[in-house]
Amino acid sequence: MSIYILGIESSCDDTSAAIIKDRKILANLIANQHVHKDFGGVVPELASRAHQQNIIPVINNALSKAKIHKKQINAVAFTNGPGLLGSLLVGTSFAKSFALALNIPLITINHMHAHILVHFIEDSAKKKVPPFPFLCLTVSGGHTQIMLVKSHHEMEVIGQTIDDAAGEAFDKAAKIMGLPYPGGPLIDHYARQGNPRAFSFPHPKVPGLNYSFSGLKTSILYFLRDALKHDPDFINKHLNDLAASIQQTIVEILMHKVRAAALQTGIRHLALAGGVSANSGLRRAFEAEKEAGSWDVYIPRFEYCTDNAAMIAIAGYYKYLAGEFAPQSTTPFTRYQA
Repeated sequence: MSIYILGIESSCDDTSAAIIKDRKILANLIANQHVHKDFGGVVPELASRAHQQNIIPVINNALSKAKIHKKQINAVAFTNGPGLLGSLLVGTSFAKSFALALNIPLITINHMHAHILVHFIEDSAKKKVPPFPFLCLTVSGGHTQIMLVKSHHEMEVIGQTIDDAAGEAFDKAAKIMGLPYPGGPLIDHYARQGNPRAFSFPHPKVPGLNYSFSGLKTSILYFLRDALKHDPDFINKHLNDLAASIQQTIVEILMHKVRAAALQTGIRHLALAGGVSANSGLRRAFEAEKEAGSWDVYIPRFEYCTDNAAMIAIAGYYKYLAGEFAPQSTTPFTRYQA
């Protein structure tokens, strides 16, 4: 008998709902919030209000696209953290009400773990799934982690940023250059036409497998401040080369620690996940390791890179099989929990 899971994602500024039948996604819909562009970043209060407006239409549309009735749903899975508290509360409240009304189990999902589990979604591509144990570099606007994935339920952080995330470094660099929010995809766009060796930026010296990106952001700020003193049009003249050099630096920092983690653990199966996994430079770096015969690599489809409910649904599917259900008293959390 097939298992149908409703997945709900509302950790930041996108409201998403997905329906999964066993491991196959039947619907995965996202309502984006464009209001934040005017502020150069996500405004938590505006985000939570938009979630309240979007969540019912998105879920109705997901059920319609999946061509199933809500009474066919076996359980509802939702992101309970990490994320913005106001946004998480909207998804949490709806999930609780939905589960209570239909008398079905409630499943809480760690947002970062869900990013990793997209690799187990069944699709027409008949892709290989990573065998356990494997390493996963999970990179987003709020997190940068190297995860040792031992099973669908057991994951250990073996390296992480001690300050800012890689995605934040991309967005902040773009903001310094005068590009609109979100700037990360724009850096990637301009980098494709630029020279990645045109400008040099320092790599942080952080012990172990941890990362740091705050110093890089500062060095970019000071570099451009000094360059603009001599030529006010410096950024416009060198936009592509600046984007390529910044992207190359961030990718090199990420890959250096991933290689160290692979060497330290002896694991040759390496996966990529999170919003920044859509970055073309990072994807090429992983593919290059595969072509060199260093690793077996696993890169998610673009639609599963950014925040989406399909990843919540697949994580919910595995928790459903394990009987890991949550009480109605469950509450969301804002910071990462193992």
